Amino acid sequence: MTARLRPAPGVLPALAALAAVAGVVGWLLAGHPGPSVAGYAGGPVAMAAAFVSCRSIGAMIVVARPVRDFWRMCASAALCVGAGAVVAFWFPTHERGLSPYVAGPLLLGVAFFLLAFVRLPRERRSLPQWLQVLLEYVTVAVAGSLIFTYLINDHGRPGAGPAVQRVTAVVGVGCLIAVVVIWRAAVTPASIVEPRALYRLAGAPVAAAAAFLLLVGGGETVVLWVSVLAVPVVGTTMSLGAYRQRQALARPRPAAAAPARRPGLRDALPSAAIVAAAVTAVLASGENLGWYQRSMILGVVVIAVCVVARQLVGLRAEDRLLAEVRRQQLDLARQAETDPLTGLANRARFSAVLAERVERHEPATVVLVDLDDFKSINDTMGHAVGDQLLYEVARRLGGFSARLGGDEFAVLLDTDDPDRTGEAAAALLAELAVPYGVGEHLLLANASIGVATAGPGDTAGEVLRNADIAMYQAKEAGKAGWTRFEPRMRQEVVDHARLGSELHNAILRRELHLVYQPVFDLTTGRMAGAEALVRWRHPVRGIVSPADFIPVAERSGLIVPLGSWVLREACEQLAAWQREHGAAAIRSVNVNVAARQLRESGFVDEVAAVLSETGLLPANLVIEVTESSVIEGRGVRDTLQALHDLGVRLALDDFGTGQSSLSLVRAFPVDVLKLDKSFVDGICEGADKGRLAVAAAVAQLAEYLGMYTVAEGIEEASQLERLRRMGYKLGQGYHLAKPLPPDEMAALMVANARAVPV
Repeated sequence: MTARLRPAPGVLPALAALAAVAGVVGWLLAGHPGPSVAGYAGGPVAMAAAFVSCRSIGAMIVVARPVRDFWRMCASAALCVGAGAVVAFWFPTHERGLSPYVAGPLLLGVAFFLLAFVRLPRERRSLPQWLQVLLEYVTVAVAGSLIFTYLINDHGRPGAGPAVQRVTAVVGVGCLIAVVVIWRAAVTPASIVEPRALYRLAGAPVAAAAAFLLLVGGGETVVLWVSVLAVPVVGTTMSLGAYRQRQALARPRPAAAAPARRPGLRDALPSAAIVAAAVTAVLASGENLGWYQRSMILGVVVIAVCVVARQLVGLRAEDRLLAEVRRQQLDLARQAETDPLTGLANRARFSAVLAERVERHEPATVVLVDLDDFKSINDTMGHAVGDQLLYEVARRLGGFSARLGGDEFAVLLDTDDPDRTGEAAAALLAELAVPYGVGEHLLLANASIGVATAGPGDTAGEVLRNADIAMYQAKEAGKAGWTRFEPRMRQEVVDHARLGSELHNAILRRELHLVYQPVFDLTTGRMAGAEALVRWRHPVRGIVSPADFIPVAERSGLIVPLGSWVLREACEQLAAWQREHGAAAIRSVNVNVAARQLRESGFVDEVAAVLSETGLLPANLVIEVTESSVIEGRGVRDTLQALHDLGVRLALDDFGTGQSSLSLVRAFPVDVLKLDKSFVDGICEGADKGRLAVAAAVAQLAEYLGMYTVAEGIEEASQLERLRRMGYKLGQGYHLAKPLPPDEMAALMVANARAVPV
């Protein structure tokens, strides 16, 4: 069965209105003399179609409320005009011109039509803009009044009385104002009604205004045509406008696709009013100027004054707008080149000045300054104190300086002499090292400085990059110092970046594996645990040393996924050993954790999840942290406390090498102290007495605090014996056992358990 074709929504009323117009035109062409009922029949039909078209959109609940209200008002206007058409239909032989009985409904229809547009949402206007709009309306109204007055006085129909002529003029002027209102609504960016529908609606007042002009000054035939054809044409334009709105609702377009304003058309309306009024005044003037001629000329003068005033107001508003735009441009330019916190130049401005010097081949050296451990100040004292500290640092830089971002600053020196740049870097380092008074605090903020001088062929970006490389070298050298860039440093950065990329792939391809170095009870000889150590077997490079790839992992952030893999792999291996070997298996495994991992918010949950999934107890896991990671800030301390509360044991690795080892033991929940290998190397006969004293003191401290001690790097029997006499319970090193793969570790573990029973 073939589906029946349904007409598009809204097309039937539009077709009915067009049919009414066609019928009236056909009736006129048939040569019927004078008005009759048949000639006026098209008006009610067309306006009924317009009412149905507009009302149907006003009843659509899916349409925005302002759009529905607009089309409901248009429907009311159509109803009023249709009522006037019905009156004309029943009294077609009334005196020529517009009957007051017909004009009343028509005037009410014009009012509804204008109200529909007045209630539409519009863009916000300033007082000068509102004054411009008012002057436009006054200009059009006065011009229309002059034209209608001229036609009524000089070319008015004798059969039309004064009342009819005045009503016709009022309605005609109202239609002219409606044209301006519609045009403004159609071109405004805030219009929510389909602009092309508004353009079609503009045909209604245009047709009505033309009809009223012809009714006043037209001949017999013209009056006949206008009398019977004006209302059907108005109804048709309204129906077509509603139909276009229905099409737009059926196929909505993005807001950006709204048709742009046509320049010059709306702005030409006041000028057109002047021309029309001037022509009218010329036609109305004669040799003897009476009150009528003088009033016409006065009207032209009023219009001219309104247009000139409108233009002056517009120019004044544009001047103010341009001045405001220029001021905002200057503010934006200043903001775009200035750091808002310190008032220094920002990265963009600094780069531009540096690039200018480099392009002119003028000497240029960049001193890049980065504060050491600034994050800990923000974490412990708050960002307000941190911001104030940055401001105080900026005041000490001098010269052309900039804040590049965060706690990183730069100073541009107009020299390439190595001695002068070195002296400037050292002087700046000393200046920044002086304590800062920030509120109630006296803060010490050292900095690491990188120095790079522009060389032949260097760009501004390369000089900044070189200074950045040198600054990181200064940090790795121990912070609170300065380093001059050397070409070899760039190659090292490239090598590190390449190694980081390969490490990322190695994690995905499972090129990494763990080995385990046993930890022995120095008294009984039984294996007490093992430390998990990560190794990398590169398919091309071969074995890559941890000393090479661990720093790369920490710098690139890969230490987080790498550490997660090591934690899970070590716990799964310990669980497997305990299932397979039972009592012969070691009781715990040590896993090294970096500071970056401890700063991760979900690290404690990750540890708990791994223990739960592998079936291990918290006491089976020992997490080793370095002294430098422990002092990272409050977040790290909270993580360590949470791990301790979970039951995981914490070991302080490389103990004794930091500047505040004893205070860390007191402040943090430490379970195990691992004596650094450098002290183990110094305990043999004839060795450094200072190291020997430290090793003995650590053993006594641990015994007093109820902690375990582990001596690292035992490589000789004499070291083992000396440590045992000092009171060390646990130890590890190549003399006892080297790091072993899992299968060899299991074999040694079982053999040790048999040889040294519990």
